[in-house]
Amino acid sequence: MKKIISSVLALVLLISALTVFSSCSKQIEIAIPNDTTNEARALLLLQNAGIIKVDGTKGLTATVKDITENPKNIKFIEVEAAQIPNKLKDVDYAVINTNYALAAGLNPAKDALSVEGSASAYGNILSVKAGNEQTPKTLALKAALESKQVADYITEQYKGSVISIVDNPGNGYDASVDYEALKGTTITVAASPTPHAEILAVAKTILADKGITLEIKEFQDYDQPNEVVESGEIDANYFQHVPYMNSFNSEKGTHIVSVSAIHVEPMGVYGGKQSDLKAIKD
Repeated sequence: MKKIISSVLALVLLISALTVFSSCSKQIEIAIPNDTTNEARALLLLQNAGIIKVDGTKGLTATVKDITENPKNIKFIEVEAAQIPNKLKDVDYAVINTNYALAAGLNPAKDALSVEGSASAYGNILSVKAGNEQTPKTLALKAALESKQVADYITEQYKGSVISIVDNPGNGYDASVDYEALKGTTITVAASPTPHAEILAVAKTILADKGITLEIKEFQDYDQPNEVVESGEIDANYFQHVPYMNSFNSEKGTHIVSVSAIHVEPMGVYGGKQSDLKAIKD
């Protein structure tokens, strides 16, 4: 009987040890955006944090296939950018765009375990269809977004999670524009809800003082805002950065161009099952 009990205890201890070993050796999972430019951006952020290394020749087009060093054997889960906050609880970490982080109640300045610098390549831009860069509507909207009122709003509202990159904010108006001629007209702009539509609400007030209506159309995806500008249905959009715009134009044959860079949203690494970066850093 003693031998049986001893054998059972030994088996229990073995199972317990194996469970602990399995738990400790479980592969770390990180969710990253699955679109080309944001995936590269996420990988470069992880590289800058010393977690992986990426093929230096790939630059802003890198994918998981271009990872050259992955010492922690991390498994990367490619997910649509907008859905990553919903995936956070199921993975160890997630790399999330600031607009989606804010919408999910996450603040990059407080909640991110690692955050990128304000690289100008990822400045969020006001965009129009090629040929419309100098129209009165475009110039009026551009001036409103480049205003001190908008820059101050970004600083006060987002407290570092969104950063204005307009060098010399103005009074909200362009001296070359005949605002009297624009009075009574409507400017339409496609935008993602947070923070773009919120920022545009400030520009809307500026334009309203000149009798111009700014109609903000909110979109949840990354395709439609460019498609409606390309078709002429909408005058402009405000939701993307230049690398994404260039990739979209190349893939879709569209002709969207940047008019002005307004702000940067630092991408961040957030903890899901992990509360710090110890599991992936030496």
